[in-house]
Amino acid sequence: MNPARSAPPSPRSAAGSFRIAAIQTVSGPDVAQNLEVVAGLVAEAAATGARLVALPEYFPVISADEQAKVRIREHDGSGPLQSCLADLAQRHGVWLVGGTIPLVAEADDKVRNSTLVFDDQGRRVARYDKIHLFGFQRGAERYDESASIEAGAEVCAFDAPVGRVGLSVCYDLRFPELFRAMREVDLIILPAAFTYTTGRAHWEVLLRARAIENQCYVMAPAQGGRHPSGRVTWGHTMIIDPWGEVLACQEEGPGVVLADLDPARIASVRESLPALRHRCLV
Repeated sequence: MNPARSAPPSPRSAAGSFRIAAIQTVSGPDVAQNLEVVAGLVAEAAATGARLVALPEYFPVISADEQAKVRIREHDGSGPLQSCLADLAQRHGVWLVGGTIPLVAEADDKVRNSTLVFDDQGRRVARYDKIHLFGFQRGAERYDESASIEAGAEVCAFDAPVGRVGLSVCYDLRFPELFRAMREVDLIILPAAFTYTTGRAHWEVLLRARAIENQCYVMAPAQGGRHPSGRVTWGHTMIIDPWGEVLACQEEGPGVVLADLDPARIASVRESLPALRHRCLV
């Protein structure tokens, strides 16, 4: 486990701010084992005073068999993965952004790669289905999410105690028009499983750009390390402030990345540089 890039926040959030936490994992093919790891990390985050916790993309399973996620897909509103998320949120009294889980799609052989949000009472309050599907090929390295995933079509933002929150997933990061469509948000959450190749080249610069141009916090919980399948994900789970400053980062391995979301910081950045009010094209 690598330390955060900057010092962790104090045990208590500053007055008026909200503790947020991003979970990093290195998930494998064993769903039960992955859920056990996640449960421990959510408990750790809650113990620090985090009020909103976010999990990475594919936290329940990463396998060399792309059909593994199809076999564990659930109908919207019921299933062990959804029950686990609701229980963790209620048990620890946190808002939980459930990374992504596979939900039933219209096509029989595909899934929706879905982010579900549960409030601190364990009630489902939001759902976002990943819109942009990753495709990449360089030599022997090849990915084609469209082979097993059905794309979503709707932008999602919701209200939480930390403010207005917009949802996105991994490859969505490369499409700034999605984030503009969220309108003004205080926090963007982007669960991811970026490849090592693309992450090393573009991950941080794109995350910081999304924070700067939308003048909001960005939290990106990621998969980070070498998985049992042999796949290597970039990790570098980050929380970034509205000025583009990286507040905290964990490079690889399971862990919890913490920062305090300060509404006064958002207001200050937007007042000193009112770029959002200067937009001419919508």
